[in-house]
Amino acid sequence: MKAAPRQLALALAHPESFARDDFLNGPSNAHALQLIEAWPDWPDSRLLLVGPEGSGKSHLAAIWAHGAGARLVAAPALQEGRVPAALATGAVAVEDLAPGSFDERALLHLLNLARETGCFVLFTARSAPSAWTLGIADLASRLRALPSIAVNAPDDYLLRAVLVKLFADRQIAVDETLIGYLVSRIERSFAAARHVVRELDAEALRRKRPLTKMLAAEILRSA
Repeated sequence: MKAAPRQLALALAHPESFARDDFLNGPSNAHALQLIEAWPDWPDSRLLLVGPEGSGKSHLAAIWAHGAGARLVAAPALQEGRVPAALATGAVAVEDLAPGSFDERALLHLLNLARETGCFVLFTARSAPSAWTLGIADLASRLRALPSIAVNAPDDYLLRAVLVKLFADRQIAVDETLIGYLVSRIERSFAAARHVVRELDAEALRRKRPLTKMLAAEILRSA
């Protein structure tokens, strides 16, 4: 006898909003948000946000880009010939700096041109440049001299708020027992929160059951 086919949940898109009103702040990111919102009154025309994956760096960069009219550029996509275009609005956010993932000459050119033209530059990275090995010594010293601010992993309060928002974005009403259960079991990051909400939503849809703490425990045990 053949087993009944599994019910597949439709993988509908749930785009994440990077608007200022949708940014949830707490002790882990308060200083970074304060600096972002203080623009253009920065102590320097350059700023580096350092934090783990899913800590909210891209959301902060998007908030700043909206207010500053800045262009958003992924560090691996930065090309030397396109640096002037990247700085055309007077501000640029370069995301996901990581050793070995970007063109060093292009980044050095961007830093030089930004300084010459008075442009603002915001960088995001998962680690501080002091730990990087780079081929261009001048670039290494300039990156290490960047004013930086840490964006840390969320505390329990902020992680709870993030989970509630992510479920609400999917029009899922959940109770406090489920939120508390998840906070005590998942990695302390926004990335982990997004992942668990996506997985629980898909599995609850597949099973055609409401999402409760009991069901979440069952799903996580079998994962």
